[in-house]
Amino acid sequence: MLNRIEELKNSFLSEINKIVTREQLEEIRNKYLSRKGLLADLFVELKDIDNEIRPQIGKSLNELKGFLQDKYQEFSNSMAIGDTAEQNLDLTLPGRKLFIGHRHPLTIVLEQIKSIFWGLGFRIEDGPEIETDYYNFEALNIPRNHPARNMQDTLYISEDVVLRTHTSPVQVRVMEAKKPPIRIIAPGRVYRRDTPDASHSPFFHQVEGLVVDKGISFADLKGVITSFAHKMFGPDIQVRFRPSFFPFTEPSAEYDIMCASCHGKGCRVCKNTGWLEISGAGMVDPNVFKAVGYDPEKYTGYAFGMGVDRIAMIKYQMDDIRLFFENDLRFLSQF
Repeated sequence: MLNRIEELKNSFLSEINKIVTREQLEEIRNKYLSRKGLLADLFVELKDIDNEIRPQIGKSLNELKGFLQDKYQEFSNSMAIGDTAEQNLDLTLPGRKLFIGHRHPLTIVLEQIKSIFWGLGFRIEDGPEIETDYYNFEALNIPRNHPARNMQDTLYISEDVVLRTHTSPVQVRVMEAKKPPIRIIAPGRVYRRDTPDASHSPFFHQVEGLVVDKGISFADLKGVITSFAHKMFGPDIQVRFRPSFFPFTEPSAEYDIMCASCHGKGCRVCKNTGWLEISGAGMVDPNVFKAVGYDPEKYTGYAFGMGVDRIAMIKYQMDDIRLFFENDLRFLSQF
């Protein structure tokens, strides 16, 4: 019986691979899969098989039935697609010009940022967008009830799970897994509870940077940020640092770049200040090192962040962040 099952399978495959019309396919279905077909005949004979081997034969027949039905359906579907294509094909129509897509401006800018920092010796790391309260806040020296949490406008999934408000949790995860020296950037999407307007969005992109080693100073941080600004916006662009506060860095600073549109003279883009704010930076707070098991007496480091959307707006002289997310082809086709 097993030989007959194999012969039936081979015979079915041989015939179905030669068909060219729906009529031939229907003939094969009637021959093999109908209620009076060859497969049904084998099932009828199953009752006469010895009880010891009947289960094995029955299993083989069921497998054969499933195989034949799947193969028949596969050919039936492919012929239906062919029929539809043939009906809709008009050979007299002129050809259509191939539409070439465009990379999104945020993708372009993010790739430039990664390329610049890769050239400066930074590795690229990633982390989860759905983050625990510990990594998003506590390990970054922001304990519960800390007033700095109000700055984050956090979107909570549960009491201890959030949509990450910054890519800084990646630096904690990297430091937990690796020992110094560390030199990384962490690009990714972040989320805040913001009302969308020309300069705010509940969803945007950020790049976190972290360097940890012996003897790292604020001068190293200024050098890297200045080098980045020159490569991204031009060699004549200046950078300035202003004192600020972030719970996970001490000292902390915010850094601005000279407006690339007016080169510091003042214009609509920079609101006549001559400067454009990028983001914050500073020396890693010793409490963050303690949270990941680093010796703050032995190692120092700096961290910085930057908004990809903000940099793209500066680079392309845009005044509305919402354009990035509206999928307007008139806008996207310019890049």
